[in-house]
Order: sequence, then C-alpha cells, then structure tokens
Amino acid sequence: MQTQALHSAATPAIAPGLADSFTSGVSWGAILAGAAAAAALSFILLILGMGLGLSTVSPYQYNATPVGSATVAWIAFTQLAAAGIGGYMAGRLRVKWAGIHGDEVHFRDTAHGLLAWAVATLVTVGVLSGGLRAVLSGAIDAAAPTAAASMAGRGNTYFADMLLRAPNGDSATDSQRSEVNRILLTDLSAGKISGEDRTYLAQLIARRTGLAEADAGQRVDLIYAQALQAANDVRARAEAARKAAARSALWMFVALLLGAFVAALCATFGGRNRDHARVLMRSTI
Repeated sequence: MQTQALHSAATPAIAPGLADSFTSGVSWGAILAGAAAAAALSFILLILGMGLGLSTVSPYQYNATPVGSATVAWIAFTQLAAAGIGGYMAGRLRVKWAGIHGDEVHFRDTAHGLLAWAVATLVTVGVLSGGLRAVLSGAIDAAAPTAAASMAGRGNTYFADMLLRAPNGDSATDSQRSEVNRILLTDLSAGKISGEDRTYLAQLIARRTGLAEADAGQRVDLIYAQALQAANDVRARAEAARKAAARSALWMFVALLLGAFVAALCATFGGRNRDHARVLMRSTI
C-alpha cells in the first residue's frame, strides 16, 4: 500500500513591518506607570507647599482662600513637574512601534501622555478630595451665602434680647423673643424697618421696660442699625468667599490644562528617545 503524506497549507508569514498594525496602540502598562509617578510627585509637592505655606489652594478642589501670586506659581510648578515626569515615563516605557508611520507614532505618544495625565489627575482627586467632594464643592461653595444668612438669622436672637432687655434684669420669654426675632428678620431682608413694625416694637419695649415710647423708639432704631450692619458684614464675607472660590476654580482650570499640555509634550520626547535607543550587547570571550 502506498501512503501519501498530507501537508497542511502554509500560513503566510506577516512582515515584521506590518506586525504593529495588528496590535493595540495603547500601552496601558506605560500609562499606569507614568500616572503613578505623576500622582505621587504631585501629592509630594502639594504636601511640601503646604508645609512651606505656599499652596493654600489645591488645583484639585475649590477653596475660599484668596489666591496669591506665590500660590499660583507653586500650583503651576507642581503641575509642570508632575505632568512632565508622568508624560515622559509614559512615552519612554511604551513598546517600540517599528512599522508605524512617524505621524502615527507622534499621535500615539501624545495620547499616552494625555492618558497618563488623566489617570494621575483622577487618582490625585480621589486621594486628596474624596472624589465626590471635589466634584460637588462648587455647589457647596455656592450655597455658602445661604448658610451664612441662616447663621446671621439665628444670631439675631441676640438683638431681640437687646431690644427686650429690662432694667430689673428679667429675661424675656421665648415667645416674645421669637416674635421680635421674626420681625427683625423680615425687616432686615427688606433692608429697612417698616413704620408699623417700629411702632409695635416701641410699644412692646415700653410696656416691658417702663421706658417712654419715644425712648423705646430710639432703642429700636439703634438696635436695628446694629443688626443691619451685622447682616451686611455677613453678606460681604459671603460675597468675598464666593469670588475667592471663583478665582480658585479659574486657576485650577489653567493649572490642569497646562499639565495636560506638558504631559502630552513630554510623552513625545520620551517616545522619541525610546525609538532612538540603542541596545548594547556585551560580548564574552
């Protein structure tokens, strides 16, 4: 019997230059390595800045503290250093794309730098700010004037006690204090005290303290002016905090945008050095 050898069809070999076309263009190992380096360096520099008193504002969260020139410079330096190191490592540690056009290699290196910056930013936000606090801090800071106004309203009970203070030292009842406080809150919101409320308060004070109604009316005018000044001070502080938070958000945007650009640029430098690296082989005798 004659046997015939069966030969399988030969698999066509893929040219070495085309091998990179069938692989993913993302080197996640290099990206994660660069992101880890950038996040660690950013955290260290922020801690150093806090110790030196330079970085009162973090680029990863809003802050009501006024932004000074030294703080802005430190934030910019932190972003440049961390993003530059992370982007360079992401570009230098990625695989070598031998069969890819130079323009595509440049794009991939840029993308690696941006991805390393994005991962590092998300990690740093999670570590420093708890993630959710950083996202919602804008709304929390925007609600600060409302909270301050509420605190001012509770503080008006002091002015109600001043209005109802009697010479014999008897304290006012809770119902009297609550009534006077509601009147003061309403008139403070309007910006001026109405004639009816002034007359009513003057009569109430006159009955309680024994003062003449004219003297009681002068007390109402004096105490109301003090309460109005206190409310205006609270509003001014809330407005200053809102403006400081807005400036902090603006510098945060500029610093992060600068970091993204530097990370992408340094990744192209790292990738170029990776492609031009020479492998040295030591010969043994």
